[in-house]
Amino acid sequence: MRKEMKSMSRKDLTERKKELELELMKERAMSEVAGSVKNPGRIRHVRHTIARINTLLNKKGGE
Repeated sequence: MRKEMKSMSRKDLTERKKELELELMKERAMSEVAGSVKNPGRIRHVRHTIARINTLLNKKGGE
């Protein structure tokens, strides 16, 4: 996944980031409502992926 993200354009990365932020919001809402989540590691994974995308966007912005 990391290699795929490196080859993506800024526009694609921004779109992917928006999708992940929406998914993160849904996961957090489900954890608040239900009290527990089927896969609690998913929230962490999504957060880390968003951070990776932010890093790539910053690197591409400097080019």
